[in-house]
Amino acid sequence: MRRIAILVFGLALAGLLASPGSRAQKAAAAPGPEQTAPSLEEIRALADRAIAGQHKDDDAIECYERIEHHVVRSGANDRPSEDRTYRVVPTGTGTLKLIIRDGGKVVPAEEYLRQLEIWEQILDRAQHPDDPRMKADLERYRKHQKDRAEFVDAARQAYHATWLGREIWNGRVFAKLQLEPRTDYHPTSRLGDILLHARAMIWIDEGSGQLARGDAEIIRDISFGGGILGKVYRGGRFQLEQAEISPGVWLPTRLQYDFMGRKFLFGFEVHEYTEISHYRRLGSPSEALAIVRREIQNKEPLPGDP
Repeated sequence: MRRIAILVFGLALAGLLASPGSRAQKAAAAPGPEQTAPSLEEIRALADRAIAGQHKDDDAIECYERIEHHVVRSGANDRPSEDRTYRVVPTGTGTLKLIIRDGGKVVPAEEYLRQLEIWEQILDRAQHPDDPRMKADLERYRKHQKDRAEFVDAARQAYHATWLGREIWNGRVFAKLQLEPRTDYHPTSRLGDILLHARAMIWIDEGSGQLARGDAEIIRDISFGGGILGKVYRGGRFQLEQAEISPGVWLPTRLQYDFMGRKFLFGFEVHEYTEISHYRRLGSPSEALAIVRREIQNKEPLPGDP
């Protein structure tokens, strides 16, 4: 269910944007950016730019590595049940997590080298598309990419957007919108149905048309297997922050979600956040293969922490 929660948030928000279903509201006068509401046509144009930008970013991230600091807390316990830092690297059919810190302890050099060698093997296999294992990996990867792209496009039909005004951060102007599920939206898939269980507030950089921040709330319980397998309860929250990590490319810098639910007969509570930094473009699988081979040969040290 954790994967479903992340997917809902990442695609419903990062995948964005809804066709405006209610007329844009004029924001209250406030100091700072111009508060005149755009027309419906301008909001639709912003939505189109956001969706096009998200497709572009989804393609771009496949060429980047990054550092992810992942912390999980269960219930009210302040002590994390998981506190790990990973180097997340592309493989040509997804990503691979190389653990570099676990509970504050740096992994031994020999363990990190072993992980690099696994990455090298995966990238080497990517150079042989006729390999039966590679064919299966590629088929799964392409289906995942196709499903994601279709879901991003479908998300715009699931919500209507209300204009809330503009805000300025670090000299950039952001449009603030409220997204509410459309009553006339008829989902054609299980994931599409999940979209109707959340509302969100989003901020879009007007200059680039890119999503910068999202804050979503589950407004109706999400059931799995008719409620037999479990539920994610209403009231759960999801937050996303993105930034421009290279010209024209915006990628996540922080993800956080807090929710309660039930798996079969057992209740659970999860509070989790991931801080993402140190993006570096590696390029194609063959280019990444050359990089990892050099790192293995030179016994390069572990990358830095966030």
